[in-house]
Amino acid sequence: MNVQSDFEGLEVGFDVPALPGMDETDIQTPCLVLDLDALERNITKMGDYAKAHGMRHRVHGKMHKSVDVAKLQEKLGGSVGVCCQKVSEAEVFARGGIKDVLVSNQVTDPIKIDRLARMPKLGARVLCCVDDPENVAALSAAAVKHGTQIEALVEIDCGAGRCGVTTTQQVVDIAKLLDAAEGLKFAGIQAYQGAMQHMDSYEDRKAKLDVAVAQVADAVTALKAQGLECDIVGGGGTGSYYFESASGVYNELQCGSYAFMDADYGRILDKDGKRIDQGEWENALFILTTVMSHAKADKAIVDAGLKAQSLDSGLPTIYGRDDVEYVKCSDEHGVVADPDGVLKVNDKLKLVPGHCDPTCNVHDWYVGVRNGKVETLWPVSARGKAY
Repeated sequence: MNVQSDFEGLEVGFDVPALPGMDETDIQTPCLVLDLDALERNITKMGDYAKAHGMRHRVHGKMHKSVDVAKLQEKLGGSVGVCCQKVSEAEVFARGGIKDVLVSNQVTDPIKIDRLARMPKLGARVLCCVDDPENVAALSAAAVKHGTQIEALVEIDCGAGRCGVTTTQQVVDIAKLLDAAEGLKFAGIQAYQGAMQHMDSYEDRKAKLDVAVAQVADAVTALKAQGLECDIVGGGGTGSYYFESASGVYNELQCGSYAFMDADYGRILDKDGKRIDQGEWENALFILTTVMSHAKADKAIVDAGLKAQSLDSGLPTIYGRDDVEYVKCSDEHGVVADPDGVLKVNDKLKLVPGHCDPTCNVHDWYVGVRNGKVETLWPVSARGKAY
């Protein structure tokens, strides 16, 4: 990376939190920091796992919203592409050079459909999910208008209780419509069981996934009977990918948080009853924060509050320490319990966010650090792309 050309004119502390070459101690806070060694190990590990189990891995771009991270996942993990939740988010990845992009969601608004139909002109394979027969005609008309092809997965509600059809007959009926529609291609099934990903117990997660696998297997069998083959049977998250891999039904994983790891995911247990952030995956993403006040003897005030993170999955934890605890926050302040007075003003702490996805979405940059130095600066490319 050429610092002069890529970051010329950018001022540390105003435009960016750091620049390549800086000492880690000089990074401006609060900001997102990536431990590049841990990140690369996580990505390589998942890629090796997918390959060893004959699975494709389509990484979830909604987690990091970063073209640079997605390209690293292609390079080190052999990912086949990304899945996104919004059309604008998907377009960022397509414009950034990702060649296989799935909107793992329904696209029903006419303007969004039109944008989706134009996206293949960026050089990417483009897919979306469908759970409504009436959606098929609108997708087809847009693809024909722009002379492109949209591939579509029929989404099954396999337990999350959100989008998706619930019967095998509905899957077959929509798949037939897609197969017959001009400008569209039936590409398979989307079956992500999101409701069980954060259940602590391995056995409880497995029980939920067993139900999903049976449901998906029935649909695949019925589709084959109609002469409809599934190129993609997709699903699988950080809390379940081993179940889908062993199912004999799924062929594509959609894991996201494994690469960064957050506090909420870290609490869930593997088959041996061990937290997954204590062996299976490493914490690679942190909110770096600075002690700005210690006027009270038993508490330190840091500069990472509500505006630096999402608390939907709970408070952050403080990485590598058990002598201090992040206990509450307001807009611009975080309160750290410091009963022994071990912290001092301008000390820096690394917070593991409760939920990485929405936390990343409130920042502009990732600061990549290795061996105490800032090695790279990556934009949160699709930040705010919620359309």
